[in-house]
Amino acid sequence: MSTEESRTVLVEEESGDAWRLINRSGFDSRTGIYSSFPHPHVAESKPALIDSATNQKLTYAQLYRSIRSLAGGLYGLGVRKGDVVFLLSPNSLLYPTISRDFSSGRATQIRTNLGAYNCHISSIENNDSISIEELIECGDRDELPEIKIKQSNKAAILYSSGTTGTNKGVVLTYSNLIATARFVRWYAEGTSSMNDIFLGFIPIFHIYGLGFFGFGLFCCGITTVLMQRFDFQEMVKAIEVHKVNNITAVPPVVLGLVKYCKGNSRLSTVRRIGSGAAPLSKELTEAFRAQFPWVELRQGYGLTESCGAATAFVLDGAKAHPGLALPPYKEGELWLKGPSIMKGYFRNEEATNATLGKDGWLKTGDLGYFDENGFLYIVDRIKELINHNGYQAAPAELEAVLLSHPNILDAAVIPVEDEDSGQIPMAYVVKASASFSTQ
Repeated sequence: MSTEESRTVLVEEESGDAWRLINRSGFDSRTGIYSSFPHPHVAESKPALIDSATNQKLTYAQLYRSIRSLAGGLYGLGVRKGDVVFLLSPNSLLYPTISRDFSSGRATQIRTNLGAYNCHISSIENNDSISIEELIECGDRDELPEIKIKQSNKAAILYSSGTTGTNKGVVLTYSNLIATARFVRWYAEGTSSMNDIFLGFIPIFHIYGLGFFGFGLFCCGITTVLMQRFDFQEMVKAIEVHKVNNITAVPPVVLGLVKYCKGNSRLSTVRRIGSGAAPLSKELTEAFRAQFPWVELRQGYGLTESCGAATAFVLDGAKAHPGLALPPYKEGELWLKGPSIMKGYFRNEEATNATLGKDGWLKTGDLGYFDENGFLYIVDRIKELINHNGYQAAPAELEAVLLSHPNILDAAVIPVEDEDSGQIPMAYVVKASASFSTQ
């Protein structure tokens, strides 16, 4: 960073607010922390989150104050650096406040899902509880001690089936979260999305949702319309009401738009849809682009173990492992390396050693290849390939064929052992609502 870019420009505190002195680069001279929150004068009126069901708004200034107040409340309850907090919650306007608070170094958070709507802090020792709202209300944000943390410290533990199938705790560091936040900002800047309205229905307890709606988009000053749970018709309604421009989605949502929104003018404001968490077939991609030619459809790739940012490596010129480099169109296991790669699996050295090489490469367990232009193609999970008569069939390819049928809403293909051929594919399908097929 040049001297010109990093010079200090003091920002006075708003009356009664805890806005610290920062410089133009976002550097807080008191804590040594870089922040990408909007300027205080903008933050007072700029919505960070909008509840799609109630239209309740949370500005960036309110979010900042809530984070500080919750931190004060937790400190008053005795939560300290090194403690572990177990977080169970669906999407809500409170979730990012909790995420940002623990990401400030006051405790490590463990995330999972709970289908409930009331958020409470509970004590394991005496079974007492207090609501998050009460804790924010009574928290003293001006009495917080300064906490020194290292980027290598644990920030969050997200439970995932991982690259080897069984459930494991993925340990993510502050460095991992910073790398992902920078990736999200790079994505927003590179796609001219800094002034877009995003729609969020991906669960924030999932790395896909956490990276965007837990902290990433806040580093861009972007407004997000947040849904507590996914409902297709409510999603379409939210797009129309809030004039949504950008959607982070999954393949079944893209499929639903193709099948049920033909000629729907309610999607006219949408400029871009990103798809992740599962393969998006070529056939579905082509059908979507033919039906919605004004919408840019982008597919991303990532894992919990890569803090959800693996696509950045592809675009930044990922390289094969030395000595095992494969030529274009030659399939092999995809390995990743970079600043967003996890620290390891929680208290599972065997699984960590099997997934992370000593030189820092993450073995994804995904089968893929590069073309001559350096674009990455993910074929399928290596362990999910179906071995039939000596040939390997990818379930994702068979699922893509099934999804092209108008009466099939979703499909999953698995291998079934067969004495003659080794394995045969078996499909589970979800019928479209208008379908009366019985076979």
